[in-house]
Amino acid sequence: MDSLQTIARPPVFPYDCAMTISAKTLRYVAYPWLALALFDATQTVVSMKAMGMEHAWATLFAVTFASWAVWAVFTPMALVLLQRFPLPSRAAAPWLVHSAACLLIGVVWATWAAALEHTTNPFAYPHGADPFMPLLRSKLLNNLVGDVILYGAIVAVAITIDAQHRLLRQREASARLSELLAQAQLAALRLQIEPHFILNALNAVTGLIREKKDGDAIAMIASLGDLLRRVTERSDRQFVALEDEVDFLRKYLDIQQMRFAERLRCRIDIPAPLMKAQVPDFIMQPLVENAIKHGIAKRAKGGELRVTAEREGGLLTLSVMNDGPLLPEQIRDGVGLSNTRQRLQALYADAALTLRNQASGVLATITLPYCET
Repeated sequence: MDSLQTIARPPVFPYDCAMTISAKTLRYVAYPWLALALFDATQTVVSMKAMGMEHAWATLFAVTFASWAVWAVFTPMALVLLQRFPLPSRAAAPWLVHSAACLLIGVVWATWAAALEHTTNPFAYPHGADPFMPLLRSKLLNNLVGDVILYGAIVAVAITIDAQHRLLRQREASARLSELLAQAQLAALRLQIEPHFILNALNAVTGLIREKKDGDAIAMIASLGDLLRRVTERSDRQFVALEDEVDFLRKYLDIQQMRFAERLRCRIDIPAPLMKAQVPDFIMQPLVENAIKHGIAKRAKGGELRVTAEREGGLLTLSVMNDGPLLPEQIRDGVGLSNTRQRLQALYADAALTLRNQASGVLATITLPYCET
């Protein structure tokens, strides 16, 4: 339940509270403005010096650099306003709020820059620095367009970062939901295996006892115990090595072999190099069960079941072939095959389960990306 609540929680904007703003300011605000201030101060000094001007270069560098502090200090405020009054918006209020914020920052910047220039005289005028009010008016009017561009850049970058965070969280939530779905389907598959299979196996044991085949009955009970231990083990793993899946199938087929005797002939033909391939747990059992139930069991003389695997490039194909009756034109998946399809869709983007008639019987195949454990 906690996992589902975590998934359902909406993405959080990077600046949710005062503490978050303070931490994020150091990471997302200070460094960009520091870099911009350093670039502007360097470019101003170098260009003026290249033109042959004579100013107090160290003071000019420091004043130009320090003037950017206003934008660094007020950026968190702009981000808080953006959180409370998101843009773009069809309503007029957010635009008015951000316009007022942009104007406020522009006024504070102009005041700060004018005060610095009036106090330090970085251009080394012989008559001294210009008066404060003319400097303030000049900087405020000359930088209105620049203020709008800078504020718009803050908004654009914040919206972009927020969109990326939302997309990342959506992808994480989608992956988590897919994982939970696959786990639920695996649990459902385990529950599906137990009831009717146990019943059939116990009926077979009863038949062996009646026929006085005590040794076979004991062997079948032992095999059933090993199989059920594998089925009911409380493991959350979704993937196993193909050799583990084949080992489980052998145990399963051993019990079925005792039930059907000579009516069931089994062949598992999988190259040794593929045994390390990673496959979903219990992925082949529904195909084998389906082949026995709807193929071999339908024929009085039984039939042959063949399990194979082959790799082609980056794809692994698992196949179960039986020479029982062909599929009708209209067929619906049972619970096992339906769960298998859904598990494949949840675990992979490009896996597939197909059932089709062949000249010699019915072929079920699972195609999935090849990956070694």
